Amino acid sequence: MNQNLKKSATRIAGMLGIGRITTQKDSGAVQEIQYQTPLEVASAPRLSDFGFSSGLPAGSDVVIAFLGGDRSSPVVIASNHQSFRYTGLKPGETVVYNQQGMNIHLTEAGIFIDAKGKDVEINNARNITATATEQVKLVTPKLLVTGDIIDNCETNATTLKALRDAHNDHDHDVKEVQSGDSTVTSEKTESQV
Repeated sequence: MNQNLKKSATRIAGMLGIGRITTQKDSGAVQEIQYQTPLEVASAPRLSDFGFSSGLPAGSDVVIAFLGGDRSSPVVIASNHQSFRYTGLKPGETVVYNQQGMNIHLTEAGIFIDAKGKDVEINNARNITATATEQVKLVTPKLLVTGDIIDNCETNATTLKALRDAHNDHDHDVKEVQSGDSTVTSEKTESQV
């Protein structure tokens, strides 16, 4: 009986371990991690929550579970990289971040995205709708739009280009500039809108 307790205690003590990532392979159905502990260098699948994935940089700390205490059946169940960890979160806040410092920070005050000077792209969306209760502000030296712009789109179908073309093509009659009741048509303005 005492021998069985010792065997069980050894297996329980060996169910969890801590290691450090040396490399990873992210091409299959499950991400494979190579880790190093004081006892071994081995590979293990890494479990992550559905919808979330990350490529662990070398040197990341990992918690390894050994199924049934069997060191030949490791699974990486948690990870962290101390150098790149986002800090200063308040209770209830969440952040998604990478080792370059880019992040999406969900706070009580709002959602903040920091792209660290890199591009942000939204691709393959059929429609994008942004709803703001007060205003939308773009702080940029230039706004580029490849298609038409329609303001007051729920009551107006005329594009800004059509309005600009109509303005540029119109002229005015200049009345009573000569003697009598003569009417002269003005020239179009030289500066086009």
